[in-house]
Amino acid sequence: MEFIQAHDAFIARHLAGRTGERRDRLARGHREAERLFCMNVWWPLRGNFDHLHPEYEVLDWRGLRYFCDFVWIAAGAKIVIEIKGFGSHIQDMDRRKFCTELNRETFLSAMGFHVISFAYDDVAHRPELCITLLRMVMARFQKTLRTNETESSNEHIGEFSIVRLACTLGRPIRPTDLRKQFGLNYRASVKIMRLLCERGLFAPVRGAEGKYTVGYTLQSTAFTTF
Repeated sequence: MEFIQAHDAFIARHLAGRTGERRDRLARGHREAERLFCMNVWWPLRGNFDHLHPEYEVLDWRGLRYFCDFVWIAAGAKIVIEIKGFGSHIQDMDRRKFCTELNRETFLSAMGFHVISFAYDDVAHRPELCITLLRMVMARFQKTLRTNETESSNEHIGEFSIVRLACTLGRPIRPTDLRKQFGLNYRASVKIMRLLCERGLFAPVRGAEGKYTVGYTLQSTAFTTF
C-alpha cells in the first residue's frame, strides 16, 4: 500500500473511533507538520502505522487535557513524539508557557512516557537524521540479543544497550566492560561481541602482534542499523 492510501486509512480509522473533542482535535490538529512527519520519517522507517496514535489525549497534573502530536504504544514502550516549528514555538512562548511545557514533559516522563521532539525544519529538510535518531530510540525497546551463556537475570541484552555503553566509554569496548555493566561471564561477552562484529556494528581491535583481539571499536553503521 502506498503512503497516501495508508495515511488516509490511518487517520480515517482513528476518526471513526473517536467522538467529541478528541475527534475534533484530530480533524483540526493533524496538519502539515504532522503529515510531513508521517510521510518523511515514520513511513520510510516503519512502512505502516501500527500502534501509532495521532493527537493522543493525556491529562496533565492539573487534570487539564493535553494532546500529544503522536504516541507510539508497543513493545512495552510509550513514546511521545512532538513536532515543533521554530517560528510558532518561539513567537507563542512566554515564561509561563515555557515553564508549563517543561513541567508537562517531566510529568509525562513520570507517567511512563518517553518524550522526544523533532524540529519541523529537520522533518522537512533532514528527515534521514530524524529517522536515524528515532530508530535508535525505538531500538531500545525492540532489539535483543539472546545467548544461552548469559546470566539468568541478563538473558536478553539489547544491541543498542551495548552501542550506548561503547559511546559512553569513548574507547574500544572489551568483554570485561560487558561483565561489569550487564553481569555477563567472559565467554558470553565474547560471543555477543563477535555477533555484533558479524552484523557490522563493531570491528575487532588487534593487539601489538596482531594475534589477539583486545577490544572492539564502534562502527558508524551502528547508528543506521536499528
